[in-house]
Amino acid sequence: MTAREPRKFRTLFISDVHLGSKPAKADFLIDFLRHHEAEHLYLVGDIIDGWRLKRSWHWPQSHNDVVQKILRQARKGTKVTYIAGNHDEFLRQFQGRHFGGIEVADRVVFHNANGKRYLILHGDQFDSIVHNVRWLAYLGDRAYDASILINRAVAFGRRLLGMPYWSFSAWAKGSVKKAVSFIDSFEEVVAQEAQRSDVDGVICGHIHHATIRVIDGIEYINTGDWVESCTAVGEYFDGRMEILRWTEIQSDMPIASEKLVPVMLPPETAKAA
Repeated sequence: MTAREPRKFRTLFISDVHLGSKPAKADFLIDFLRHHEAEHLYLVGDIIDGWRLKRSWHWPQSHNDVVQKILRQARKGTKVTYIAGNHDEFLRQFQGRHFGGIEVADRVVFHNANGKRYLILHGDQFDSIVHNVRWLAYLGDRAYDASILINRAVAFGRRLLGMPYWSFSAWAKGSVKKAVSFIDSFEEVVAQEAQRSDVDGVICGHIHHATIRVIDGIEYINTGDWVESCTAVGEYFDGRMEILRWTEIQSDMPIASEKLVPVMLPPETAKAA
């Protein structure tokens, strides 16, 4: 199969890769980066999972390949901005510094091609559990690990039965009433911060729930993650913003790694404006 030219974007936004954790779908992200190029790449937090690396070291070659791929893009002229998150909060002490052509920041204002201004930040700043009940945040992180293990077992069973991939953890997050309530509250609080910052929209990550919606006149965009859903957000050259679901796009183009298993995401649960 003849390889296609990479899709060109003005800007790409990626978050919540969690390199250093076993659930990170590094191979999928490498494939995505091979098929997508942008003038500016924003890494919107939790790219490296410092929390898990502190507990136990896990850094396979595929995780190193992701880092090398991003550094290579920076060397070739892609502007790369790394917004620190809570799992890679150690980087917040290096705001304004450059490493291998990558600029580190806590938050920035992004100017869209059509003139809109977006606040970009990871979003953990507005998660009261992360900041006020630290031990509960760590406990929640362990619970999330457990849900991923269940996810793997379910996925293995479905593969044996010839059934498509289905994410238990994404289903649980979308179905459990408290989880849905948390997502709604988080989105509203982040949108309020964008209003206070006098911008048109906000781009964040943190809750692993990709969506584009309008909240009280603010365009709220969440990039999703590369643990379950494998999503990013792309800005076209006319300023249009779109969620890119790599596991859906794969079926329409050659895959760089034959080891990858096509994934079908559960139906979009985000609410329309």
